[in-house]
Amino acid sequence: MKRFVTFAALALIAVATPAMAFQCPKLVKQINDTTGNRLDAAGYDARAEAAKASKLHAEGKHAESEKTAKDALAKLGVK
Repeated sequence: MKRFVTFAALALIAVATPAMAFQCPKLVKQINDTTGNRLDAAGYDARAEAAKASKLHAEGKHAESEKTAKDALAKLGVK
């Protein structure tokens, strides 16, 4: 029984960790969709932050990427 619980816990961690990494691209896409036709400074800054978040995601820094993307969305007024 103890082995089963340990195995189940490890399996859950293995499945949950990659799932969190998929949040970054969704947030970047949301920024790009929101700023699609905006030519103002806020749109430009948000697109720059989206590019930075994408780079962080590619480097495996998912927590930093998510924070960067969420900050950019907050500056655009998107919750």
